[in-house]
Amino acid sequence: MQVRAFTDTDIDAIVSLFYETVHEVNKRDYLQEQLDAWASQDDKPLKLQIWGQSMRQNIAYVAEIDGKLVGFSDLTPHGLLDRLYVHKDFQRQGIASALVNRLEEAARHAGMVEIDTEASITAKPFFESRGYRVVLAQEVERRGIKLVNFKMLKPL
Repeated sequence: MQVRAFTDTDIDAIVSLFYETVHEVNKRDYLQEQLDAWASQDDKPLKLQIWGQSMRQNIAYVAEIDGKLVGFSDLTPHGLLDRLYVHKDFQRQGIASALVNRLEEAARHAGMVEIDTEASITAKPFFESRGYRVVLAQEVERRGIKLVNFKMLKPL
C-alpha cells in the first residue's frame, strides 16, 4: 500500500469510493433511506466540484494498492478530520490507520494540539481504538433525514 498526497485527478475515484462505501459498509448501522440521504447520487456532480476544492485546501491523502485508490482522508486547517473512507473491498487491512497516522503526523507538524471528527456509528469503534473520545452524540440532518453520528476529539 502507498499513501500519497491527494491530486486533482483523484477526485472521480474518491467520490465513487465514497458512494460505494457508504451504501455497502454503513448499511449494517443505518437504514436505506439514511444511506440514500447521506450519499445521494443526485449530489454527485456537485460533490465532485466541492470536494475537489475542499481537498485542495485541506491536508489530504489517498491510499493506493497496485495503482487502485482504496482509501482517502483529509484534515482541515482547523484540525477537523473531515473525511475518512476505505473501499468496501479493502476493509480491515490497515488502510484507515495508515491514512489517519499521516494526518495526525501532519497535524502535529502544523502545531495542532487536537483533532476532532464527526464519526458515523460504523466508524466510532475505529476512532475509539485510536484514542478519540466521544464529546457528543448528535443527530444530523441530510435531505430531511436524520442520522446519528458522534463528535469525537483526540489530543495530540
